[in-house]
This record gives sequence, structure tokens and C-alpha cells, in this order.
Amino acid sequence: MRIVLAVMAAAVLAACSPQEEVKVTANALDPNSDAHLYLEEVEGAEALAWVRRENERTLKVLEGEARYQGYYDAALKIATSAERIPYGSIRAGHVYNFWQDEAHERGLWRRTVLGEYVKAAPAWETLLDVDALAKAEGANWVYKGVSCLPPEQTQCLLSLSDGGKDAVRVREYSIAPNGANGGGAKAGFVGGGFDILEAKTSAEWQDKDTLLIATDWGGDTPSLTESGYPFVIKRLYRGQRLEQAVEVFRGDVKDVATSPFALEDASGKRWFGAARAETFYTSSYFLFPDSGSSPIKIPLPSKARPQGVFADTLIATIEEDWTPDGQETFTAGDLIGYKWSAFLADGKLPKVELVFRPTPKQALQGVGITKNELLVNISDNVVVKVMAYRKGASGWTSKEVPLPPNGSAGVIFSDVEEATAFLGFEGYLSPDALFTYDSASGALSQIKALPAWFDASDMQVDQYEATSKDGTKVPYFVVHRQDIKLDGSNPTLVYGYGGFQVSQTPGYSGTVGKLWLEQGGVYVMANIRGGGEFGPAWHQAGLKTKRQVVYDDFIAVAEDVIAKNITSKEKLGAMGGSNGGLLMGVMLTQRPDLFRAIVCQVPLLDMLRYHMLLAGASWMDEYGDPDVPEERAFLEKLSPYHNVDPAKTYPEIYFETSTKDDRVHPGHARKLAKRLEELGKPFLYYENIDGGHSAAANQREAAKRAALEFTYLSRKLMDGK
Repeated sequence: MRIVLAVMAAAVLAACSPQEEVKVTANALDPNSDAHLYLEEVEGAEALAWVRRENERTLKVLEGEARYQGYYDAALKIATSAERIPYGSIRAGHVYNFWQDEAHERGLWRRTVLGEYVKAAPAWETLLDVDALAKAEGANWVYKGVSCLPPEQTQCLLSLSDGGKDAVRVREYSIAPNGANGGGAKAGFVGGGFDILEAKTSAEWQDKDTLLIATDWGGDTPSLTESGYPFVIKRLYRGQRLEQAVEVFRGDVKDVATSPFALEDASGKRWFGAARAETFYTSSYFLFPDSGSSPIKIPLPSKARPQGVFADTLIATIEEDWTPDGQETFTAGDLIGYKWSAFLADGKLPKVELVFRPTPKQALQGVGITKNELLVNISDNVVVKVMAYRKGASGWTSKEVPLPPNGSAGVIFSDVEEATAFLGFEGYLSPDALFTYDSASGALSQIKALPAWFDASDMQVDQYEATSKDGTKVPYFVVHRQDIKLDGSNPTLVYGYGGFQVSQTPGYSGTVGKLWLEQGGVYVMANIRGGGEFGPAWHQAGLKTKRQVVYDDFIAVAEDVIAKNITSKEKLGAMGGSNGGLLMGVMLTQRPDLFRAIVCQVPLLDMLRYHMLLAGASWMDEYGDPDVPEERAFLEKLSPYHNVDPAKTYPEIYFETSTKDDRVHPGHARKLAKRLEELGKPFLYYENIDGGHSAAANQREAAKRAALEFTYLSRKLMDGK
């Protein structure tokens, strides 16, 4: 997962050293000036000097609180516990897992056999020690995933990031069988193997000596989109230099990105192609024929996502209404399919069939394919279940997998080559549990579960609806002690995201439970528009110039918990990250009277320049284009950086970001914090020098981040500071 009203400027001055003076400059009154652009220089000396100064000031305040060390110790214990579930993926009889703990901050990539994995304490075989690698190479490596060539799964592409950035270095790694050590693997980097230098690379194994790669190809010809992602796919053979690779597909510099993909059926046959994302929400998919002729476009609407091939059927989700020529109309949110072999035969669209259509309160939350069944996550009024589908002579049949109710059930791992899937369940008060599911027999068995990280015996979860400004009913969950008094005195934290069709379904957080709920806090999850809780329409209701409804929804939830006397403005806080960080910035500028504390994590805040910073251009389908007059006019009214009012009183907001975040630029948080500083408004600011978009490169840093957040919240909402 995831304010006494602001004091006068004199109080801010008191927090500075006696000789230091906060000056309100003309630039502070004009956010359209370029006075703060130096803060967009990620590693700029002047920018980092300001960051270090603010880090020091903020850490002095928060780490100086009596609660901090206890919070940090508790968060670190949770983050590094050996009792965490070692989630993994099944490949060729082994379960692969990436594991971090106190002794392995950067982590271990390891594996065990499936029969061993189901035991309480499996015997693991280490394939790569990232801490040892970083030390040996003098590098700040962060593990970012691995892709292995089926069916043997011994030739792998390992992605490593410098400090947690999205950009990675991709290196070939072998886990070939080694009979000399009892059937284990001889693991290591392949001498002279594939090695792609740092970029936002995507790659697919075509065979043991061939890769399809989208990366930064360098040279004088552009190969990156305006969003900073590759748009040229090339085929690279073993032994070739990168500049010798041959182009097989090209998107456009105006696109978001282009990447290679592979589709595989139950027989193990793989087809390769290109996914061209013209915008964040529209894509075209092209198949590379075996004959080497021109790519063939896979017939789907522009807002659709292929999920894989099952029972000779291409399975896809669609996010817009679609009427194929001469066929019935399908609705946004449907799960559809058509005969794969028929399409391969002539490249034309076969008859499309409906697999699943959600009701107005339902939404697809994910699709998994096993050797025997299609597994579908379906939320129903924000509670998630798993349905298993099979295809027979008379069409599709389904059954519910009997996982626990009233939480989030989901597919953790599935693969078309594997009969066994891993399924999970969690709820706000129910620790994560992991199950094996046999798609042949339907057998379900719980094999692992988290310990209870906090005492929930006297707690309960309620679901309510708030009425937004336009009359829309917005659901939200409230997690609290059973004996709370409805007198407005309860410290309450409202969490929100509201974007990119990301659903906020029930989830267990030991950290939230231990550092907030156990301390007497109330936790609220707002299922506001912009998310995917009720499908594409719930998301699309808040796009571009319609986005104010997202913020109205959050305000409505906050006001509703006050109206129910759960809390009051003096006891109410808010938290959100990334797109949710933008939400927090808007709460600061639109309703500073409503919250006493705001945690603003890795945020977007300058909405007139966001499209010029890192991956920002890829999000214009979500937020709008600042170069389009109508959309710019709306963004001018929305942008937190541009809507700080020197005459208003603001709560002390806490900003949290990362220098190494190459997705959402740290300049957003820096610039708004600097503007508040110049205007004499209160704020706290912490920027992790590593960490990427999660703002935490390892478990120790993640624990520190959580301890700082909840120390701040307790300070404001429990202690009234």
C-alpha cells in the first residue's frame, strides 16, 4: 500500500537557524518564471545542496521524535522478516524467487523445486547474490527482474538498475544444470554473452542465439520517443555488436513506446510481434510471420490488451465499445476471444466471442492462463474473487475458485505451460495467504501465510459510500478499532490514488497496521474515480479536463468521515503517491482547510511542464496536453505548483521523493517545496538519494520511509504538533 491549520510565517522562521531568513521573492509569486528550473537538474550541485539541506532539517525534526526509532524498528522487522511469503514463479519444475532481508539488502535470486517450495522452510539454491555482485563490481545494483528462454529456462536475461531507476542494464546469465553439484545449477554471467547498456530496454528471446530488442540505439537517428522509451525493435544475433542489429519494426517518435512480445500456446509454440503504444491507452499489435514477410496487424480495437492464447483462442480485454464488421457489439470492460488458428490461416478477424461481461458494479482485475484453465480476477463492489473458465464444444463454462471471501483474491502466478498456479488472498485485517491451485483437478491448498503483524482482534472493516459533488456514489473502506467513539476525536488517514485505471482493492499492510491502526489510528481507503474499481468507465470519467471529479470524490470521502463523526479536520490526514501525489498536491491547494497532515509521495506537481520531464509525455492521455489551449487552461487551474496562494494558510505538508526516480521527476516535489519555502509556508521534505519510483532501493530504506511517514502523521494527528 501506499494539521493544526498552518502556522504563520513567524513559526516557519523559528524553525530556521537564528541567522537564517526566509525571503519572499518576486519569483515565489510567479511560478511561471524559470527561477526554480535549476531544481530539475537531477544531479545538479545547487539542486542537491538544497535537497541535502532540507533532508537534514526534516530528519532532525522527524528522527528527533520519541516515536521514530520504535516505528523504524517495527517497520524493519516486518520488511526483513524470514516469515514473509517468498512469492515465486514456476519454470520447468523449479520455483524462482527474489528475496531481501536484513542480511541481504540488495537481495538474492534463488530457486527450489516445487515439492520443496510447499514446505514451511524450503531449501533454497542461490543463483545470484546481488549484494556480492554490487560489491565486486563497485556498482549500486538493484535487481529489476529476469527473463528466461523456454522451455529449458536456463538462458536468462538479467535486468539490473543503477540505484533503482527504470532504466536497466540487461546481461545474459546462465543457470545451466551442473551434475557435479548434485543436480543444482552452475550460475553466472555468460562470457561474451548478450549485454545491453543502460536504457529503458525491453527484450524477448527468439531462440538461444537471437534477441528481439527495443532499446536506445544511439547514433544520430532518434530511437526514443518524446516520453523517453524505445520505438525501434531490432533483431540481434549472438556475437553481433549492438550497431549490427537489423531493424524489424519501427514505431514513431510521437508514440509512447514500442516493445517486442511473445505469445505462446499450450503446445509450446511461440509467436513474436511488436506492441506499439501510440498513446498511454491506445495500442496496435503486430505479428511477425514465420516466413519473414511484413508484420500483420492483430485485429483488435485500439483500447485493448491481448492476454494470451488459451484453447486456441486469443484472449483479450477491451476498454472501449467495439463492433467488428458484421458482428455484434462488445462493451468496454468485456473479456473476449477469437480462434487463433483461424486468424493465423488468413490474417483476417474470425468470429469474436464473449467470455465474460461485468455488471455495473464489477470489473476485470486481471487474467491468468494455465495449461487447463483461464483464470479471471473479478471485483464485485471492490471485493475480488477468482473465476476459472474452460472452453468446450458448447462454449465457455466457469466456476468460482473457493478462496476466502470479502477481500482480494487473485492470481499470483500462472503460465500456459504449467498446470499449477499460485493464488493469493488478503484483506485489510487478513494477512496474505498463498495457495497452490491445480488447474487439472481444481484442487486448492493453502501452503503459506503471513504472520499477523499487528493485533486485529478488536478491529473491524466497514464499507460506506460518499456522495460526490455531481451525485456519484463513491465507495470507501474504513478500518478501525471496534470501540472507537464517534466524537470526531479519532486520528484518521485517508489514502487515495485515482488514476490510470488502478484499483485500490482490500490489502494487508503490516506496516499500516503496526504503525497506525495499533496506535489508535483509523485508516480509510477511498475508491475514487480514475481507478479501475468499476471498469473502464470509472477510469475514463476522470480523464483530462474531466479530472476534477477525481478530486471531488476524495474530498467527498474526507467530508463523509467527518460527517459520521469518525474524525474532524483537526485529526484528518491524507496520503498518496505518484499520481496519488498529484492528488495530495491538489488537496493542499484546493482544500487546505480540510486536512491537518498530508503525505505527498513521489508526486507530479508542475502540470504545465510534466510532459517535458522524464516519462511525463506518456501520460498526456491521462492528464491532458499543456500545449493544447483548452487542456492547458484546465491544467493551469489544477496544477498545485501554480496554485499556491500567498495569502492562504496551508497545513504542513510532507514531501517524499527520490533522486533516482527516472519516471516521475524529483523536480516536481523540489519545486513546490521551494515555492512554499519562499512564501514562508510550512513543509517537510525528504529525498532518498537512491530508490527509483518506489523511493526505496532496499528494505532498510523502505523501513525508514515508513517510519518517517507515520512519525509525521502521529506528530500531526495524535500529538497536535
